[in-house]
Amino acid sequence: MNEIINKINDLCNDPELRRKLLTYRWPLALAVIIVLLWLMQPRYFWSGLLVSLIGEGLQVWCFAALNKKKDLAARGPYAVVRNPMYIGRYFLILGAVMITGSWLLVIIFSIIYYFYMVNRVEREEAVLIEIFGDEYEEYCRRVNRFLPSFRNLDLEAIKYFRWDLFFQNNAHLNLLAVAAGYLAVYLILF
Repeated sequence: MNEIINKINDLCNDPELRRKLLTYRWPLALAVIIVLLWLMQPRYFWSGLLVSLIGEGLQVWCFAALNKKKDLAARGPYAVVRNPMYIGRYFLILGAVMITGSWLLVIIFSIIYYFYMVNRVEREEAVLIEIFGDEYEEYCRRVNRFLPSFRNLDLEAIKYFRWDLFFQNNAHLNLLAVAAGYLAVYLILF
């Protein structure tokens, strides 16, 4: 089993494959959207929407707490877990997949996203150590990578939300895109 997991991790970190996926990300995303729309079922719309809204809410909060490559993100949702943006994105997409009503697709998506997230975060953490050094390493000792730890929580740090970062990181556009996407899905399904 470890050999299979190592091969999947190697594939996820293959620079050539990553470059090709980046090059073709829009056509691939469009193909996935078309397949999802074709498979979506109206009876699962509201539960999928709810899960996506939880994910989008977390992403928006992340945008309002993240001053990229200038400040170590350790406030807002980053005070609870080190990678809340990936968790939010997972739930955002999971909600859309749930609307298909297919547990198989939910499981396949979850497995693919797990390997994407874990490998991408490992690459990002190496960069963050270079940028922030000891400050980032101390942050890693205090805050878990993906699962919340409720030890030593700073409630003031958790409440952090800056409107200037919200707009600087285009959270408003992200929010509008999600709203437009779900409005389109609603109109197609109903």
